[in-house]
This record gives sequence, structure tokens and C-alpha cells, in this order.
Amino acid sequence: MIDSAGLGGRAPLVCMLSAAHPPADVRVVAKEGAALAEAGWRVMHLCPQGTTPAPTAHAGVSICTYRRGGGWRGRVANIPVLARRAAESGAAVLHASEPDAWLAAILAARRTGARVVLDVHEHYPSRLDNRLPAPLRPLGRTLIRAACRAMSRHADAVVVAKDGLDGDFADPLRITPVRNYATPAKVSPRRHAPGPLTLVHLGALGRTRGSVEMLEALALCPPGTRLDLVGRFTDGSEDAFRAHAAVLGLSRAVTRPGWMPHEAALARAATADIGLVLFQPGIENHRLALPHKLFDCMLAGLPVIAPAFAEEVAAVIREAGCGILVDTADPAAVASAVCRLADPVLRAELGAAGRAAALGRFGWAAEAARLVALYRRLAPLPPARGIVSHTTAEALPA
Repeated sequence: MIDSAGLGGRAPLVCMLSAAHPPADVRVVAKEGAALAEAGWRVMHLCPQGTTPAPTAHAGVSICTYRRGGGWRGRVANIPVLARRAAESGAAVLHASEPDAWLAAILAARRTGARVVLDVHEHYPSRLDNRLPAPLRPLGRTLIRAACRAMSRHADAVVVAKDGLDGDFADPLRITPVRNYATPAKVSPRRHAPGPLTLVHLGALGRTRGSVEMLEALALCPPGTRLDLVGRFTDGSEDAFRAHAAVLGLSRAVTRPGWMPHEAALARAATADIGLVLFQPGIENHRLALPHKLFDCMLAGLPVIAPAFAEEVAAVIREAGCGILVDTADPAAVASAVCRLADPVLRAELGAAGRAAALGRFGWAAEAARLVALYRRLAPLPPARGIVSHTTAEALPA
């Protein structure tokens, strides 16, 4: 049974439904969930249990975890379980963040009548490109696109995290852009000064995110240049990375503090000099990427070296005037950009421009307002106690 709002009653419950996102995910919880909770909705995040104990709440969002099997088989087998848990939540809106969570939300809504919001973070039709032979990729994209369109017909709204994702869904009128722009955070921006440079990479790392090119670029940089990796390897290539660093004589030039909470990661970034976003070409999701790490580096006052082919990232860099666009598949081009940024005055100018853009033009406030406006239509909040709207008063018996 849906926990809907009644006159002077509790606010509707929003269930952020995740098949893979961690309990305190930046977009799902710290951005979207927090914005809805601050506006007055009750919000919970139903998500997989991680390797460490999850908090009971984060950013005003209650956290409820469940056990899920590993790999794609575990995710497929989890869909009925997730649908049952979603239905049992009593939520008025099920806000689902991955395709398997979309399907679970649609199945749950058939039982409860809840509203369904599909949150689109990636270009899903291309996700199987690296697993399929080239001749089969167009067919794979067609089938996945058809599935996306079919599920969107059963949803009340589709939220897209970046431009370029809306063409894969059925009804343009149901699509609301809620872009992954920067959330204000307490961080003292970098005060740039002469001296050896520290490069920083935030978040998930692996071969397709430029781990090899980072090392080879570092080998071409002036002596004393360091690389700080704040995050985790997600493709199993960390041992190969360490071995390659040793071969290049860079083991002592690379620090790996690992995953850190968002505020701590931002503070760490602000001790570096240059942010790296080195997505490699040939992956559609990289072309359309709009990663948190870009805005985190901007908030920290760092100039950013980023891929020229990544349309969304490049547009932000050009408009904000906060970095250098390069061919990220070419370590020499990355190293050349680092050398250009050896000038602390230039770094300070680009860093200040990026921070101003992250707090203004590319800030989260306007995106949050758009999300809240959508929810006011889907699950209106109850009137404040003692206040009866004209519409409600007309509906009450005399």
C-alpha cells in the first residue's frame, strides 16, 4: 500500500532503488536524495550491502541495504527480490538508478500503484560493445535501445544525468534533465605556488580511464612530478599498474590513498596542483561522460586536463575556461599539458575560473530545483498543519 500524503499527514516516501550503487552514492544520495529530503519528502535508499557496514542514514536519506549475488547473474536473480522489497517499502515514488532496478521498480509499481522514475546515468545501448564482436554491436545497441524505450513507456518520468541520453527513451515529454553538476562542498581551494607538481585522479580507475597513459605521461614530466590516486581500481588492473610503475621507475612517485569519503577526497584534491580526467576514446559512455571528478577538481580550484573527444566534458572546460583539452590516448600530449601548467599564475587563473563555474553556471542548485519541481507533480507534499488549500477545502464536505 502506498504511503501517500494526506491532509496534514506525513510526507510521501521516495524509495531510491539501486541494483549496484553504494549506500552513500554521490548522485543518488548526496545529490538527488538530499535535495528531495531537504524539500520535505521522506527518502530512503534501498541498495546492495557493501563490504563495509553501511550508515543508517546519509545526507538526510535513510539507508536500507540488502544482500545481492555477484556478477550479472546475481543482478538478474536479484530483480524479483528487489521488486518485492520496493513494493514492501510503501513508497509513493520508486526512483530507480540502473536498468535492472528500472524493471524491479516497474514490477513493484504494478502491485502498489507507485509512481516510477527511471534515472539514466549512462548510455546503456553501448554497454555491450566491448563484449560483442564488431558485426553484432549494431544489433546489440538496437535491442538494448528497444528495451529502454519499452521500460520508459511504463514510467511516469525519465531523469537524465547528462545531455545526449534522451534519444533512447520513448516520450520526450517525460524526460527531465538533472545533470551531474557540482554540489557545494566545504573545501579550501588550492593556493597555487611554484614547485614540483602533483597530479590527482579521483574516483574509479582502470585501463579505459587512462591508468596506463597516466603513468607513461608521468614518466615524461619533469623530475619531482607526483601522481595521487584517490579511489579504487575497478577493472582488476591494479597489480599490472603497480608492475608498470616499477618498470618505469615511478613507484615512489605514485601515492594510492584509496577510496575516501567525498569531503575527504575533495580536501585531498585541494592539496594537488592539476586534476586528471583521462577517459580513453572508443567508448560511447566516455564520449558522453559528465563525471563527478571533473566538478570536484573544479571545486578544489584545480585546472583540469581532459579528453578533447568527450563532448560533455569538453563543453564544460571550454565554457568555464578551466583546463586543457588533449588527446588522452597520447601520453606525450598529456605530459605537454602538464608542462604548460607548470606556471602557477596560469594554474591559479584556470583553477579560479573552474571553481567559480562549479559554484555558479555548473552548480547543482538549478538541477536540484528541476528535480524537486518534477516531484511536486508526481507526489505532492501535504499542506502544512493548520493550512488548508483552496483546492482541498473545496473537496471537503460542508
